[in-house]
Amino acid sequence: MDLTLSQIIDGYLLAANARRLSPHTIADYQTTFNKLTAFLQTDPLFNSIHKSDLERFLAAQPVSKKTLLNYHTGLSALWTWAYDEALATRHLPRSIERPRPEQRAIAPFTQADIKALLGALRYSETYRNHGATASNALQNHDRNRAIILLLLDTGLRADELCSARIQDCNLKNQWLRVFGKGSKERIIPICARTAQTLWKYLASRPDARPEDPLFITLNDTPLDRHRLLKQLNLIGKRAGVSDTHPHRFRHTFAINFLRNGGDIYSLQMILGHSTLDMTKKYLQIAQADIHSAHRLASPVSNWRL
Repeated sequence: MDLTLSQIIDGYLLAANARRLSPHTIADYQTTFNKLTAFLQTDPLFNSIHKSDLERFLAAQPVSKKTLLNYHTGLSALWTWAYDEALATRHLPRSIERPRPEQRAIAPFTQADIKALLGALRYSETYRNHGATASNALQNHDRNRAIILLLLDTGLRADELCSARIQDCNLKNQWLRVFGKGSKERIIPICARTAQTLWKYLASRPDARPEDPLFITLNDTPLDRHRLLKQLNLIGKRAGVSDTHPHRFRHTFAINFLRNGGDIYSLQMILGHSTLDMTKKYLQIAQADIHSAHRLASPVSNWRL
C-alpha cells in the first residue's frame, strides 16, 4: 500500500493506543508528527519522504538538544511501526545520528530546601492590606505535604504519581503499586511518616473510592503532571527554593538513598530503571561524597602521623 504521511500517523496512533502507551508519550509523539506535517506543508506519500527531509526538519527546530532527541525518538517510533508493518521501504531515522543532549549537572535539594518547602504550604505569600502585612490560609496543604514527602521518599516520576490510584496505596504495609514506563508494574516501599501523611490527606476525602486518583485538585479532578509542576513551582517560589520540579525530588531521593547506605540494585528497582547504567550516575555522586568525607575524617590526616 502506498499511504500518505497522515494515514501512516493515524495507523500508528491506533497501534500505540492498543499497546497502552502512556497518554503522555502519545501526546509527545503527536506533537512531533504535527510539527513534521506542518514543516513539509503537504501530505506526501510516506515512502516519498527522504532522509534529507527529516534532517532539514530536525535542523529547523529552535529547541534544546534534549527536545530534539525526543523528536528523533518520535520519528523512530513511527518509522519502526511502519517498517514492521511492511508499509515503509526504509527506516529513515536509523540513518540519522541521534542528537546528543547536554549533560546537565544533578543538583539535589538540601535538607534546608525541603524544610523550607514544607514550611511554605499553609500560607500564601505576604502582601500589604490597608498598610498591614497579611497572608491567606491555603487549601490543599495536607495534599501538598503528602505529595512532597511521597516524591522525596520514593523518587516517583511525575506521571507515576499522577496516575496512582487510592487502591494502589497500601498504608498498613507501607507500599505503593506503580505503573511506570511501558506500563511496567513495580512495588515501592514507603516509610511510616509518608504513610501517615497520606492517611491524613485521604481522611479528608471520606467519599473517595478505591479506583479514584490518589491525588486530586480542589475541583475533584485528577491531578495531572502540568498542574503538579505548577503547584510545585508556586510552593518553591513561596519558599525561596528555585527549580522545584518533580524530577529534582527523584534526584534527591536517589542520591540520599545511596548516601544513607542503600544499595544500587535496590535503587534501580525502586526507580524503575531498565538498565543499571541509568542508576550509576547517582552512585558516582554518592561515591564523591565518600571521598570528601574520608578527606575530612581520615585519622591519618587528622592525627598528622
